[in-house]
Amino acid sequence: MNIKTDFIGEIVAEDFRTAAIFKKYGIDFCCKGGRTIEEACSPKSLDKDQIYSDIENLPKTDGNSIDFNSWPLDLLADYVEKTHHRYVEEKTPILQQFLDKLCKVHGGSHPELFEIKQLFDGCAQDLASHMKKEELILFPFIKNMVKAKISNEAIPQPPFGSVENPVNMMKHEHTIEGERLRKIADITNEYTPPADACNTYKVTFAMLQDFENDLHKHIHLENNILFPKAIQLEKEFSVEH
Repeated sequence: MNIKTDFIGEIVAEDFRTAAIFKKYGIDFCCKGGRTIEEACSPKSLDKDQIYSDIENLPKTDGNSIDFNSWPLDLLADYVEKTHHRYVEEKTPILQQFLDKLCKVHGGSHPELFEIKQLFDGCAQDLASHMKKEELILFPFIKNMVKAKISNEAIPQPPFGSVENPVNMMKHEHTIEGERLRKIADITNEYTPPADACNTYKVTFAMLQDFENDLHKHIHLENNILFPKAIQLEKEFSVEH
């Protein structure tokens, strides 16, 4: 890993502990992972040398760190679906219910809640569609490529052409959802409940923050590890077969 020349997404793919450092400085490591640290620092006038130092000072070993970068692609696709897709499916209706309640009870004194609810409802609807496209089209093709590679067989031509086509669509949709949740974070002042917030208010904001954090990891695993490796694997087939 060369932290001065590697893209941020590659750095996080190699050591996910660096994600916390980028988050601390407000640097998007998932949707905008295709930049160097220097490129990400320039618009925000951040001290790149401080970030280099923070990364270099991470402990050399971390027994709790999972090396997703070394996982087989079929396993990684299953993990994303069963961990992150399931998280979205479980938390979305609860958050929608809570936000609906907050709008009814506190909307008069906190009209920003209606915009938060509108943004989250849009995110919920589009993510549901997005995840189904991955589960029914993209992930099965990636798994089939892995099987074909193991058995040294050719892969049938998919209806979408190159795997880069659905990958580019998924990455575009990731960017849209990342921006939606970033807007919610801005409106809520980084999920800070107001002074008159009830317990439901506090719980909802904490859940929204957890939802954004989980989505960041979800998108990172796809954009920075699963998708680039799927594109590379497809290219290997075109050479071999």
